[in-house]
Amino acid sequence: MSAAEVCVSFALAPRPNSVAQARRLMRVRFGEWAVRDDDACDAAALILSELVTNAVVHTASRRIICELCADTERLRIAVRDEGCGTRTPRPVHRGADEEHGRGLLLVDAVSSAWGVHDAGPGIGRTVWAELRRTPKGAPEFA
Repeated sequence: MSAAEVCVSFALAPRPNSVAQARRLMRVRFGEWAVRDDDACDAAALILSELVTNAVVHTASRRIICELCADTERLRIAVRDEGCGTRTPRPVHRGADEEHGRGLLLVDAVSSAWGVHDAGPGIGRTVWAELRRTPKGAPEFA
């Protein structure tokens, strides 16, 4: 990200209600940063929801760390767990009748880039995604 980047991180408990809490914290921070690109904000909320849900459901982490960053061109969302899952996160195509398992497909569809950094078992795994922003949605840095 660029020199005009602003970032914040926050920790969450690995509970289902943490997904909504993460979205609320994101909306507050984006409001403080004057991020006014509604499409990017909606996509960021979807991505954050999916990544936090995956950390809650698929790992035995004691805490989850979310990092949000913004500059004039991009939004970046990263979620770090303690790497206690057995598999590296990746999109999986599911059958039409299956109700779960499409989260990373959604992340892939709405982000401009995403990836996984695995530091090792018990050390941490970070899943991140970036979104391009429209020029009218650029933050108004003071």
